[in-house]
Amino acid sequence: MHFDLTDLQLFCAIADSPSLTQAAKHTFISPAAASTRIKKLETQLDTRLFYRHNKGMELTDDGLKLLKQARSILRQVEQVKHSFSQYRSDATGHVRLYANTTAVTDFLPEILADFLIQRPAVTIDLQERLTKDIIRGVLNGTTDIGILSGSVSTQSLEVIHFSTDRLAVVTPINHPLTQKQRLKFTETLSHPYIGFHNGSTLGNFLSDLQASMGVTMDTRVNVSGFESVCRMVEAGVGISIVPESSANRHQQTMNIHQIYLDEVWAERERSIIVQDYQKLEPVAQALVQEILASYEVAYF
Repeated sequence: MHFDLTDLQLFCAIADSPSLTQAAKHTFISPAAASTRIKKLETQLDTRLFYRHNKGMELTDDGLKLLKQARSILRQVEQVKHSFSQYRSDATGHVRLYANTTAVTDFLPEILADFLIQRPAVTIDLQERLTKDIIRGVLNGTTDIGILSGSVSTQSLEVIHFSTDRLAVVTPINHPLTQKQRLKFTETLSHPYIGFHNGSTLGNFLSDLQASMGVTMDTRVNVSGFESVCRMVEAGVGISIVPESSANRHQQTMNIHQIYLDEVWAERERSIIVQDYQKLEPVAQALVQEILASYEVAYF
């Protein structure tokens, strides 16, 4: 039985999304062509691979079986490609990169710009993902490199720490809390908050924190991105919690004030995660080194 690698890549992308439209975009195929490919694959295997409903596509039992085999096949293909990588340089190639919101908005744009300017023949697929999706993507080979904040619990991955960031409280410049130099989280709960949209890594973290502490933030509005949060804060709608790196950057152009958050959980390690650095393509290794060099961290 003949399997098209593009079909298998598309199939895995849908399983990870699970949206045919998003998967088609990530694999550079039109939604119509993607639908045709999946139907053809189901016909070829004489089984249904997905349940289709208004919220997306869900794998059937046979779909789960194929997913395991498809990922194994794609990993073998990557290994074959890697065996020839010794003849290639870091001047060409394609890198898949999953990163959290802080990385995508705060420091990766400048790093990637310098990296790509030096390598005109290199392309990068950067996608903003939640921590759990970043870890899963690296584990199953959907992405080459992951960048996230916080601890990584799996021992199956290579974790490369490159910097530490802290969470800080941001307020309007004339807010009552500006009289304090440091705050406990509970001291902020009597004030209205600007929150984050569903699916945000920091938003999920703060939701879990509230649940574990048995407290509730008075959230007036949820928005997307740290810049939007800081603009809402500047306008006086409420306060919020953002990474210090974001607060520092937006404080240069906005009338906002940041206050030290005196909590152990406010300190967050930032790490690069890969399956195995030594098995990365040269261009992916070069990108890892570029990120580390930006923070003056040596690795290998």
